[in-house]
Amino acid sequence: MKKTLSLLPSLCRSLVAAAALAATLLPAAAQAQSWPAKQPIRLVAVFPPGGSVDQVARILAPVLQQRLGQNVVVDNKGGASGSIGTGAVAASAPDGYTYAVVFDTHGVNPSLIPSLPFDTKRDLSAVSLIGTGAMVITTVADSPYKTFGDVVTGSRGGKSISYGSIGSGSLGHLALTMLAKSGQMDLVHVPYRGGGPLMNDAIAGHVPLAIGSVFLSKPHIDSKRLRALAVTTSQRSANLPDVPTVAESGFAGFDAPAWWAVLAPAKTPPDIVKRMNEEINAALKLPEVAQKLAAQGIIVNTGTPAAAQAFIEAQVDTWAKVVKANNIKAD
Repeated sequence: MKKTLSLLPSLCRSLVAAAALAATLLPAAAQAQSWPAKQPIRLVAVFPPGGSVDQVARILAPVLQQRLGQNVVVDNKGGASGSIGTGAVAASAPDGYTYAVVFDTHGVNPSLIPSLPFDTKRDLSAVSLIGTGAMVITTVADSPYKTFGDVVTGSRGGKSISYGSIGSGSLGHLALTMLAKSGQMDLVHVPYRGGGPLMNDAIAGHVPLAIGSVFLSKPHIDSKRLRALAVTTSQRSANLPDVPTVAESGFAGFDAPAWWAVLAPAKTPPDIVKRMNEEINAALKLPEVAQKLAAQGIIVNTGTPAAAQAFIEAQVDTWAKVVKANNIKAD
């Protein structure tokens, strides 16, 4: 009898601990079950209106609204390479009603902006990798560079070639920095404040080379004012099927895609993240959605939150090495 009585305090403590754990899980479970009836869902596009991030958010919003039976609004919150809007989402309540729509700068910002007010890996959870797309290296139509091989040859032996990107620390800047180092090329970076100024100077021939997204560059390629030399993805772009990849141009294995993703605050209930991922995947499988994204140069992805998280963390690690090795600073 004494032995049985001596076990009671331990048993009571176990029951109390189990009850406490259940109590903490109940609100999250109830929240997931009632979601999204409470209020409208906000997609924070972390760049200003008109760009690809804004377009992705506005393509997804009406379809998600229809599928979820809840208003879905797009809120543009740009600045600091997308980190201002992303930080606002990281600080939001993890209740499933606020998401960030981000661009590939999200993977570069942790190494480029040391004063970020959030931890990219710990304070945000990936919901979905929307898709990837090629960047394209272009030159003005009457340029002497007919192929990317001409650029390689022209940037060796004490000669240099300048190229423009949408800004210091942009993925285009980092990709060509990595490429120049591996190919022993002397490529001189000229940063622009956005795609508009970059394209204006590229078309005028003020900068010999430019690197930008297919969405940014293709209209000028179609109008014959720019010549496409290579794309940065491992496979050719469906939007530019005749343009070889950098890998085909002598740099085997090279792959530097642009990408878009949806993120949630880190402690958002897993059931809500899973449901949102499923609804986004369903939207991406609709032909009209896939076609609209394809027009932006985006190949859709319908993976899991875990796969999206792994992809983003790999991007953060890859570009951190390039930033550190080349002492790259933000504008």
